[in-house]
Amino acid sequence: MTSDRERFLQDRCAQAVAQHTEKLLELSHRIHAEPELAFAEHRSMAAVAAAVGAHGFEVTTGVGGLDTAMTASSGGGELVVALCAEYDALPEIGHACGHNIIAAASVGAALALQPVADELGITIRLIGTPAEEIGGGKVLLLERGVFDGVAMAMMVHPSPYEICEPRSRAIADLEVHYRGRESHAAAAPELGVNAADALTVAQVAIGLARQHLEPGQQVHGIVTHGGAAPNIVPAHTSAMFNLRAAEMESLRRLEHRIRCCLEAGAVATGATMETSTVSPDYAELRADSRLVAAYREAIVRLGRVPAGRDEETSRIIGSTDMGNVTQSIPGIHPAIAIECGDAVPHQPDFAAACNTDSADRAVLDGATAMAWTVVSAVTNEGLRAELLAGATRRLATSGKPAATGGAA
Repeated sequence: MTSDRERFLQDRCAQAVAQHTEKLLELSHRIHAEPELAFAEHRSMAAVAAAVGAHGFEVTTGVGGLDTAMTASSGGGELVVALCAEYDALPEIGHACGHNIIAAASVGAALALQPVADELGITIRLIGTPAEEIGGGKVLLLERGVFDGVAMAMMVHPSPYEICEPRSRAIADLEVHYRGRESHAAAAPELGVNAADALTVAQVAIGLARQHLEPGQQVHGIVTHGGAAPNIVPAHTSAMFNLRAAEMESLRRLEHRIRCCLEAGAVATGATMETSTVSPDYAELRADSRLVAAYREAIVRLGRVPAGRDEETSRIIGSTDMGNVTQSIPGIHPAIAIECGDAVPHQPDFAAACNTDSADRAVLDGATAMAWTVVSAVTNEGLRAELLAGATRRLATSGKPAATGGAA
């Protein structure tokens, strides 16, 4: 049951969101209007940094060795709360995953918590996390210490559905390059080694393997280079595949099977093969049930109707590098609904829906709900103690000195 103190602090957070409404919506619209791809989100990062820097947050850019990653910190409490601001876009279709909403909502939650940070005994750490769509920005920042000392982490993601505890799949990517030998496709085809045939054999093998994939496993890909001209036997072809599975162990088994399919193309044609990865592997989401419960209560109080548990279990939101964060740190990644008709993420119509009045409401409600979730968690003495103990234990395991808050 919500205590009077908790409700009072939450009301102050809501007032702060209301105070900053114009700034937050302007930020969302600005990022939406200037989509930038992974690791090139310079304008978006600068806009996020400016939005909180103007209110006294200590901003550090280029964290974790990534030019477009940043942190912004406020408060000096021992319990560090991370709010993740994504801002990368998709090729050709822009912000069709709504990262403009994610960034603005996390900025809003940071500004909402700032007036009550000292009373709550927290440090707010807004983390600008580039390259979620490809590149694994959060995975790199996690490995490089930007999340060190964090007791809990959160973000909200726009969706056609209101889901407090969505499921995601683990994902790996594989880029394959086949190299053969050019020749005249009509006059001397017998002298060529056809790299396009190697890729075709691999695709056929993958297609046949799909019948035998484990539940939750998926493979999808594109040809990124298929040859230069039809009268030249292709000497170089490339493709990229996404491999998804319910969890990491299943993903490893799937990766072995798909690598065998790729090798079949090389063996069948005599081409040579090289594989590489573009992103680190993304783990599946593992949301903290206590934070989910607090978020669910907050979103209901705001007048939203979250999906039931059965629907939550059945809906998969894709994959996210926030999964790696929640595997290491108590966290949540709820889906907040926007009005988008029949559109779903990664469609142009969803990009358009992410710059509407409904999207604006998601920014403000998402900011408020995250702030209220933090208040609920840290005013619960038992949960607070567990969160602090976990952060201390993780630091001790990493061999790094304990943090006392402040900038990353």
